[in-house]
Amino acid sequence: MNPRANALGIVIRNTQILVEEQWGKHSQGTGTYYRPIGGTIEFGEYSQDTIVREFLEEIGAKIKVKQYLKCIENIFSIDENIGHEITQVYAVQYIDPDLYEVEQFQVTEQDKITIAKWISISEFINGEKFLYPNGLTELLTLINLESGE
Repeated sequence: MNPRANALGIVIRNTQILVEEQWGKHSQGTGTYYRPIGGTIEFGEYSQDTIVREFLEEIGAKIKVKQYLKCIENIFSIDENIGHEITQVYAVQYIDPDLYEVEQFQVTEQDKITIAKWISISEFINGEKFLYPNGLTELLTLINLESGE
């Protein structure tokens, strides 16, 4: 099996990040976990174009890519199955500033519907909630330190 290439968009509102809430098995056990909006990079598609497409498809929001942040390589195990992701992470912003006032969004991915909501970055840093991919919480810690929050 080959690594999966994907891209995620980080939207920050004050000290909160917009994340999709999911439930299931993850590398820390079974239960609720969170992941920013994004998805698989399609063949022939640039990763920043993936982010723009995914936000529009999943929550109906138009965004602008502000900055490339980092590539995170995540090798993980769930039920003795090994997963491998290479994730391009971008800081993004809504084109419509009113969307920052929306408390939660319905996320539609094919036949699966979940929600995305704002969660305090400190809840991930303090280990109260699980954020994936592995390495993203550390990146958020650096963003928080650099912004002085």
